[in-house]
Amino acid sequence: MSSKEKRILIIYSSTDGHTIKISKYISKILTATVDHVSIKDPIPSLKKYDGIIIGASIRYGFHRAKVKKYINKHYKDLNGIPNAFFSVSLIARNKERRNVDNNPYAKKFLDKIKWKPKNIALFGGMLNYPAYSFFDRLMIQLIMTITKGPTDSKTVIEYTDWNQVKNFATEFNSQIAFD
Repeated sequence: MSSKEKRILIIYSSTDGHTIKISKYISKILTATVDHVSIKDPIPSLKKYDGIIIGASIRYGFHRAKVKKYINKHYKDLNGIPNAFFSVSLIARNKERRNVDNNPYAKKFLDKIKWKPKNIALFGGMLNYPAYSFFDRLMIQLIMTITKGPTDSKTVIEYTDWNQVKNFATEFNSQIAFD
């Protein structure tokens, strides 16, 4: 079977829509048919797919509990096919925080799941104060004050390194090509 005939599932957990945007960008690079599904929706059987990518955003230092629950329930199936995981966060706006060992939130999450992804990427997210609720804006401004980030309530900055995303997708193409 050529990689063009392969089917990939991307499961995403997105707080404000940026993880969905990254997932769709990845699917344009993959040399396979790609289905997207939210962690909030029923997840199809992995038996229909030749590979899986799970992408999850971090909010207030945590990935959604549903992501961890799904992974720990299906980790054997996940490990049985080409797989990858990406995390999206504002902490990863700093290049040194795009490494698991330097990203406490991703490290803590990966330590608490049974799945061992073959490829892991940590992408910078998007800071969009005008789109946040009053509470979220205040909390994120507090976090940004602590981490020396922008706090102006009009700030909108996309921190995603799209070359990093492209390289992640290209590497996944290599996984499915040789599977």
